[in-house]
Amino acid sequence: MKSIIHYISIFCISLTLFSCGKEAKENRDNQVFRFNQDANVSSLDPAFAKSQDNIWMCNQLFNGLVQLDDSLNIKPDLAKSWTISEDGKTYTFTLRNDVRFHKNNVFKDSTRIVNAGDFAYSFNRLLDEKVASPGGWIMQNVENFRATNDTIFEINLKKSFPAFLGLLSMKYASVVPKEAFETANYDFRINPIGTGPFQFKLWEENVKLVLRKNPLYFEKDENGKQLPYLEAVAVTFLPDKQSGFLQFAQGKIDFISGLHPSYKDEILTQSGQLQQKYKNDVNMITGPYLNTEYLGFRMDGSNKTVLDKRIRQALNYGFDRQKLVTYLRNGMGTPAINGMIPAGLPSFDETKIGYNYDIQKARSLVAEYKKATGDKNPKVALSTNATYLDISEYLQREWKKIGVDVSIDVNPPATLRQAISTGKVSFFRASWIADYPDAENYLSLFYSKNFAPNGPNYTHFKNTEFDKLYEDAFLETDDAKRFVLYQKMDHLVMKEAPVVPLFYDKVARFTRKNVVGLGINPLNMLDLRRVRKLDK
Repeated sequence: MKSIIHYISIFCISLTLFSCGKEAKENRDNQVFRFNQDANVSSLDPAFAKSQDNIWMCNQLFNGLVQLDDSLNIKPDLAKSWTISEDGKTYTFTLRNDVRFHKNNVFKDSTRIVNAGDFAYSFNRLLDEKVASPGGWIMQNVENFRATNDTIFEINLKKSFPAFLGLLSMKYASVVPKEAFETANYDFRINPIGTGPFQFKLWEENVKLVLRKNPLYFEKDENGKQLPYLEAVAVTFLPDKQSGFLQFAQGKIDFISGLHPSYKDEILTQSGQLQQKYKNDVNMITGPYLNTEYLGFRMDGSNKTVLDKRIRQALNYGFDRQKLVTYLRNGMGTPAINGMIPAGLPSFDETKIGYNYDIQKARSLVAEYKKATGDKNPKVALSTNATYLDISEYLQREWKKIGVDVSIDVNPPATLRQAISTGKVSFFRASWIADYPDAENYLSLFYSKNFAPNGPNYTHFKNTEFDKLYEDAFLETDDAKRFVLYQKMDHLVMKEAPVVPLFYDKVARFTRKNVVGLGINPLNMLDLRRVRKLDK
């Protein structure tokens, strides 16, 4: 009898320990946010935060002077306030005095408070040719900058640029400590030191990356609780998007971003709703994304057909953008009938229509072209890549109906980018994702002094009236008045039709049901400060 009681006792104790161990594991799991990135992170140094993969990681690790909220409003970050001179050229920032760098042995006392001199050092790194940062361009309009004292930082511009604060919200402009770069053999690329909500823990390149909660982080929520809520972030790097989706479907990761042809029909219906089998386990979050997908014409090329405005306008009128978005994008997008400035920016004007579907108008313009030129069979070659072949073939069929014969030339993405930049293609697929939240970003594509390959004007569009409006906008510090100038420029571009806007993109995010606090914004920035994982 004693022996039986003895074994029962051991079994009960083992069961209790197993239950406690399982509960502890689940509690730890609810403190770790897991996701996959199909593209590898190349650097954790914010001076090299060029790709979205690098930017997402740097956003967890670093802070700048200012930040953007989910509506793209400029908000304080390490600068608690700032003033701008009347001429719009001098920005004076007052810094917080309670922000510390992550703990690290490069500091004498393991950490220290950030000061204005750190921003001067960080900005000088962007300008240093030896560093060769791709983010140096954000300083191209800066005359000089200086730390007046530990909490005052001043920046002087060569000329007024109202979108400058937006540039400073980019991760390139993050603050870094000089001690790390003055320590022999310290590799900041793989051992970053920032001020962000998470700090570096582990990086096995191309395999996994782990960040841990920063116990010194300065921000608190509205109830006085220190951010972030999560204890850790764990990232894997499976290169295949379908494999990444399978991990999500099996509940092994908490989040995926974007849609890919390999799984879009698996998770979404044709109308863009979650498939029934995912409704109980998955949340979908969507919103505008500052990306305009478009086709561009080379305006000074040798193809005489696309040089005729009637053909360019006919191609704009000659297809249904709503059908394109519905059937080829599962509803993930907004038809680009208003112009190049996308939905999501405050200067977007939904009242002005650039081109809506009008097949009779398109046919009429083609007929006028044929009569005036004697060209009975206008032909155009569209250069694209394999990802957009379905869209290109849809357009090809629609344009055949209006009397324009369009052939499709499929190129590898890198080859296509090079051909567009060097002017070797007359009609091409492209997209423009905003670097900062101002419509100037998109209008710079049409400024004559920005001709590619030295700038983003790939169409080589040139218009004296547009150039004057563009330059006037730089001098206008009143946002409302500047937005009116932007809208005039956009309308002028649509009238001349150097491009065929297709759709304004949408951000699509999918999370497990127990994930809360993950917002969404038109720049598709990943912000994990307020994310929680609830008990399942």
